Amino acid sequence: MTEYRIAETNSFCQKIISKKFSALQNKLRTYVYPILKRNPYCGPNIKKLKGAEYKSVFRYRLGNYRLFYKIASDSAVIFILDIAHRQNAY
Repeated sequence: MTEYRIAETNSFCQKIISKKFSALQNKLRTYVYPILKRNPYCGPNIKKLKGAEYKSVFRYRLGNYRLFYKIASDSAVIFILDIAHRQNAY
């Protein structure tokens, strides 16, 4: 079983360091990222988005927030794209 690597985009990094997401930073690193590294395709909080422009994007539910990512299966890398409140996410 391949363990995936996590790559965060610059826009995600700038967003996550804001005070608004300070409570989620530790949860991402200690809980969510290890789950995604093992199996980013399925899980209780993981769904693949629908629609033509989102066909390769997945989301991970973190309470009222959604973490969006893409998977490069050929290189075993998960690209973390964005995090947003569920009200504004879609």
